[in-house]
Amino acid sequence: DFGSFVSPKAVPQMKDTAEVLSKLDLSSTNSKLLAIVANLRGANDACEFEEISYLGFPFSISETFQQRNTNSSIEKAFENVMEIQDLCISNKKELVIYISMAFGNPYGDDWNADIALEWANKMVESDIKTISLADTVGVAEPKDIKYMLSNLIPEFDGIEFGVHLHTTPNNWQEKVAAAYENGCLRFDSAMKGFGGCPMADDDLTGNLASENLKTYLSEQNDLPALKEDRFNLAMQKAMQLMG
Repeated sequence: DFGSFVSPKAVPQMKDTAEVLSKLDLSSTNSKLLAIVANLRGANDACEFEEISYLGFPFSISETFQQRNTNSSIEKAFENVMEIQDLCISNKKELVIYISMAFGNPYGDDWNADIALEWANKMVESDIKTISLADTVGVAEPKDIKYMLSNLIPEFDGIEFGVHLHTTPNNWQEKVAAAYENGCLRFDSAMKGFGGCPMADDDLTGNLASENLKTYLSEQNDLPALKEDRFNLAMQKAMQLMG
């Protein structure tokens, strides 16, 4: 996850995404960059950069959060997905759909696991190849993670399903295990678990910490190739920046 192409007025912290991108040296890395977009205009902006391989769109199955996050209804957001998918194809980029609020929401909007599965199915039918189930406010239960992934991964060959987990120091491992043990190999994470969703009630809820994910996958003998010195340097930088 690199950054976002959204309105600077809506998210001032993201106004320098293009400037940051211009200063990255990508000449000797296999890493690929993803930019989050909230609408077609943001997608068009992101497509101007060859350095970006993936566009991510937060598709919320909570009507309230979809309005708050992208200022559109679920129906309109799905129309945006179709337009952005066409844009990605024509610009040789891949669209990643985040099923936001996939495990529940704090607004009282209708939710159950089958609603999330229904929308995941619709994305597959629309030829979306990468779909991430987002635990936006950190309420996912291991049983729900297991239920969704065990119904999706065996069903759709060639589709990559992932999880975007928001966790606490006490529950990250059970959530990761529930996903991994049911075939998930795509995890979003952040150094020191930095970030999270401001709608989460628990101050300890943040992104899944990269160092925790690294430890878990090492224990499973399934850690992808990693330059330890670069990882440790990044951790040191993260500690300096975030405390």
